[in-house]
Amino acid sequence: MDKIPMTRAGNNALNDELKQLKSVERPAVIKAIAEAREHGDLSENAEYHAAREKQSFIEGRVKELEGILSLADVIDPTSLSGTIKFGATVKLVDEDTEVEKTFQIVGEPEADIEAGKLNIKSPLARALIGKEEGDSVEVRTPGGEKAYEILEINWI
Repeated sequence: MDKIPMTRAGNNALNDELKQLKSVERPAVIKAIAEAREHGDLSENAEYHAAREKQSFIEGRVKELEGILSLADVIDPTSLSGTIKFGATVKLVDEDTEVEKTFQIVGEPEADIEAGKLNIKSPLARALIGKEEGDSVEVRTPGGEKAYEILEINWI
């Protein structure tokens, strides 16, 4: 299996979520199932079925997180420099609208575009890899072609 690149912050967030699921969510749902069983007939017990469904979701997410974390390749962006690569925080300006945006290029499990965390496999991140400050990049997006100028690269 291939290693999954991620930042230290992303790794910590996934570990925190896993601890929360195992130490808080899992015991709570087990208790809810036990309480629902006490209400009698399970075939018509909505609380029981809801708790079992939640338990299934929790167990699936625990397995998913354990798999991701077992393959994690934690990369410290502060030890990097040079052209844009994984971990770089990049300030861009849209050449059409003059709107500035800042993104950090991160691994797939920690990507969150609303929080400025750009998936390394996204078209924009792939276009940015290897570029330097002052370069322009053109990206084909679902909304059409976009052109960005790279204003700044940071290794935070």
